[in-house]
Amino acid sequence: MNSNQTLPLDEPQAKVLSTPNNVRLFYSGAAALLFALMLLGFQQFYLHGKAYPDRELASPIRTLLILHGIGMSAWMLLLLIQPLLIVAGNRRGHMMLGRCGAVLAACIIVFGFRLGIESTLISPPDMRIWGLTPKQFMAVPIISIMIFAGFVIVGVLKRRRPEIHRPMMLLAALAAMSAAISRIDFLTALYHGTVWEVVFGPFFGTLMVGLFFLVIKSLLTRSLDKWFAMGYAGLIASNALIMQLAMTSAWDRFASFLLR
Repeated sequence: MNSNQTLPLDEPQAKVLSTPNNVRLFYSGAAALLFALMLLGFQQFYLHGKAYPDRELASPIRTLLILHGIGMSAWMLLLLIQPLLIVAGNRRGHMMLGRCGAVLAACIIVFGFRLGIESTLISPPDMRIWGLTPKQFMAVPIISIMIFAGFVIVGVLKRRRPEIHRPMMLLAALAAMSAAISRIDFLTALYHGTVWEVVFGPFFGTLMVGLFFLVIKSLLTRSLDKWFAMGYAGLIASNALIMQLAMTSAWDRFASFLLR
């Protein structure tokens, strides 16, 4: 037999063996895109130390804003680096950074929750954000950070099952991205005044990015990632629910309790 002849099973095996690295590189690429969108959305903060749109950071929450910004920046960098460590065969580094990531996520949750409350306390009552009063809009950061926490917890608990761990961590990042993406004016202009704005408010742009990720991942693997798809469906439902819940008396009572 010719030693250079390729056996029929060789090519499929090569494809199977190359798939994991393709998937890991997908997650790093997704993290890189989210990081770029975060920089674009918060460019006033990163470049000039200001709030959107070109306002000074409110002094009562300035420190909290900076801490939260540092935390989210570090989270995105971690999301970018972690898959690359596995591709490079550095599992020890991956596990060490994973422990740091769990602590970082806890800090982000605390800062994010507190920031949602404190920013509401200093906002003028007659202000409107995506059609909501500050008290109503508080549902957006408060519930979003809880969704972030939920995805992170599942991801940590399933860290030995990469098919679950990886999409949960990416979905956690998506859950926290609406603040950045909704500040990219040319993107929000695409659906301003449409039914999508009414139903999803500041979340629609992020959901479209999530859909893009799901489609690209499906094309790369030639299969639907059921864990990503289920998590993404949950994110869609919860984002729509937040906008509806924000206008209810139940939320008003809960928000009043938090603001005391």
